[in-house]
Amino acid sequence: MSQPKFAIVTGASSGIGLELAKLAASEGYDLLVVADTPLVDASAALRDLGVEVRSVETDLSTGPGVDRLLDAAGGRNIDLLCANAGHGLGHAFLEQTPREWRHVIDTNITGTLLLIQRVAKEMVTRNEGKILVTGSIAGFMPGSFQAVYNGTKAFIDSFTEALRNELRDTNVTITNLMPGATETDFFERAGMLDTRVGTEEKADPADVARDGWKALMAGKGHVVSGWGNKMRAAMAHVTPAGMLAEQHRKMAEPGTAED
Repeated sequence: MSQPKFAIVTGASSGIGLELAKLAASEGYDLLVVADTPLVDASAALRDLGVEVRSVETDLSTGPGVDRLLDAAGGRNIDLLCANAGHGLGHAFLEQTPREWRHVIDTNITGTLLLIQRVAKEMVTRNEGKILVTGSIAGFMPGSFQAVYNGTKAFIDSFTEALRNELRDTNVTITNLMPGATETDFFERAGMLDTRVGTEEKADPADVARDGWKALMAGKGHVVSGWGNKMRAAMAHVTPAGMLAEQHRKMAEPGTAED
């Protein structure tokens, strides 16, 4: 008897990652859910979905953290990777310590690439597999008062398109999910509850996850979640960078929080 399909979902303690894990479980994937915080919410939400669910708490900004994750897979073939882990950081760049902004880069870029490279190599050897990466429409605009985060997402948005092209002659697909502001703990962890974007109404993470899942299953290269975000992404391609930076400032500058 063959084993069920197996999926790894990172950043799965809540938000988009947890919703992606639910979708994978509903399609019969056994799960390994991963986060850098305790997975209390995820464990409760996934307990009765009829699949095997394992969890691991590890810091994916480090090589040893990625090793710990893959060791927890127990040698199983990885049919699906949802590389959703990410870290944000608000406020002015000159006020941030190198340790803080390097952790954003190491989580969003370095750790993500270490994980994708190792998983994708194994998928290519078997000539099958799917990868979903959570990018962001933030990658389309200079992120005043969120400069490092937006820069990392610009990298991820570009990287996924490049890797997809490199894999075009295989049965391994990579899809980039690009949401806008979403109702998760991202803004609290990024120290942005004193900003307009941190306090305004946001997208439902379940809706965002469904958009990503549909695109993933269809083998699409990318999807911008939400019609408003599709419009923002389109406008970003024709708006001068300086104007985009000023628009972002109005959303992300400390003290702009809605009453």
